Amino acid sequence: MFSKEESKRLRQDFWIAFGKSYPQKWILYNTKVKGLAFKFSFDTKKAMVSMDVEHTDLEKRIELWEKLTSLKSILVENYLPELSYEDCYILDNQKEISRIYIEKKGVSIHNKNTWQETMIFFHSNMPQFEAFFLEFKEIISA
Repeated sequence: MFSKEESKRLRQDFWIAFGKSYPQKWILYNTKVKGLAFKFSFDTKKAMVSMDVEHTDLEKRIELWEKLTSLKSILVENYLPELSYEDCYILDNQKEISRIYIEKKGVSIHNKNTWQETMIFFHSNMPQFEAFFLEFKEIISA
């Protein structure tokens, strides 16, 4: 069991190490599509790479989600075959979003022995999300 301070330090150490190992400019929040962002998540049980639809206007969130789901077969067949789609995903802060994601279970940010495989997981999956997005950005943002 880790104290809050130890846990915070481990989280910081991981993200610093990831940035140094893979010094790359990711799209993340800079999609230029309101309510759409890419995210890396890593906690004590799993790691996740996701495309989040977080629009505060429910109708616009649904509209954006429908565009993304219309492209599902392309994304799954050509980019990331093991994706999960959840139109109603509840975050830890109880905010409801829509999320397309891929996760790796059995890793922990508190276990440095799993950091390398998590970094490789992040680095091999996020570029696939980004390539898909860049190819279909005009359709998604229309």
